[in-house]
Amino acid sequence: MFTIEQIKEAHAKVQNGADFPNYIQDLIILGVKGYDTFVNNGNVEYYGVNNYTVSADEKYPEIQVAPVANKERFIEFLVMHQDGQTDYLTFCNHAAQSGIAKWRVDIIEMTCTYFDKSGNEILIEKIPD
Repeated sequence: MFTIEQIKEAHAKVQNGADFPNYIQDLIILGVKGYDTFVNNGNVEYYGVNNYTVSADEKYPEIQVAPVANKERFIEFLVMHQDGQTDYLTFCNHAAQSGIAKWRVDIIEMTCTYFDKSGNEILIEKIPD
């Protein structure tokens, strides 16, 4: 089974959104099946086979998530991040401003789904190979 330390080593290689596909490939090698990232504090819950889960500690001071999602604005921020124009914390702040409360990466389906505070799906994107 994978550990938080192994995941942190893989994540340390990520400088911006453009590095995300390589990070996913590293997680696949470790056996991670998916994870949920909570925007308000950076907590991440990783899951693998046989209901195996590990959680990373909070990464940053609490961010207030807007009560209503603005999908169009979020897509603008997401494109900027994926283009390498913003770092992770900036992206998390932009997500919160846009009403994104968490995202779920499903490594089996190779999708990333963004949710609002009520758990509604706001955007589903395919992860590039």
